[in-house]
Amino acid sequence: MNWITNYVRPRINSIFSRREMPENLWTKCDECGTMLFHRELAENLNVCGNCDHHMGITPRRRFEALFDGGIFAEVPVPMPIADPLQFRDQKRYPDRLRAAQKATAEPEAMLVAEGEVGRTPIIAAAQDFSFMGGSMGMYVGNAIVAAATRAVERRRPLVLFSAAGGARMQEGILSLMQMPRTTVAVEMVREAGLPYIVVLTHPTTGGVTASYAMLGDIQIAEPGALICFAGPRVIEQTIREKLPEGFQRAEYLLDHGMLDRVTHRKKLREELISVIRMLTHQPPPVMGDLPAPGTPEETAAPTSAPAQESAEK
Repeated sequence: MNWITNYVRPRINSIFSRREMPENLWTKCDECGTMLFHRELAENLNVCGNCDHHMGITPRRRFEALFDGGIFAEVPVPMPIADPLQFRDQKRYPDRLRAAQKATAEPEAMLVAEGEVGRTPIIAAAQDFSFMGGSMGMYVGNAIVAAATRAVERRRPLVLFSAAGGARMQEGILSLMQMPRTTVAVEMVREAGLPYIVVLTHPTTGGVTASYAMLGDIQIAEPGALICFAGPRVIEQTIREKLPEGFQRAEYLLDHGMLDRVTHRKKLREELISVIRMLTHQPPPVMGDLPAPGTPEETAAPTSAPAQESAEK
């Protein structure tokens, strides 16, 4: 038995060998550069605890924090024709879709759900910016039409969370046609006398801003959200002038009358409960009597069961 080979060398290697750490334990804040532990960041709804910067959040996680008990049922959305233009740039369009679906574990850039918020049934739709920049294609148009139709059928308010880089270029004119199509869907909700509330998150730009994102009865934005049609860099290059500080950010738009409220993400649920109850002629909420939203541990898996119950009904 070689004592040095069998004991000393493995011991030294175990002390000095590099320990592999999972890459997803820490997230760097885009604004202040602080390293944030993933559990603390999730508990804080993806808001930086150091500078209060609102980072991106997935629609599913947003709904878990919004609906009572984190329980909601997904509303089915018709799938459009795949790759109608046979579009190809550096990659084929279907390849980009598959990569986005694998990265986000979602079929497309918008999730539609129904459930209760403060014991008030609503229909909600949210865009996922991590899915091809939340771009508005035919599926997003189908999702908004499906959400508006379900809201009218069940006489429920419609709440929409926007986060998009604009229209999806791989679908060309078919993507641009979703602007009038979604505008008509919003008009259906309005003609039915139902509230339509929009929450604009960072960023909301392009054709999304020029259509359904700016048609709400109540316009709420998260702090620091970029909300515009053309970005500030494009405008500066066009007019060759320096833009005001904070131009096209949520606070700037609030000061200039384009928004009704700028609300912190952790206070957004309470704000929506108050607004929804007011618009549906219900008494003001008693916050201590309201059911709590779900936590990440509680809501990791229950969404499929309510979806099945909704389908059976």
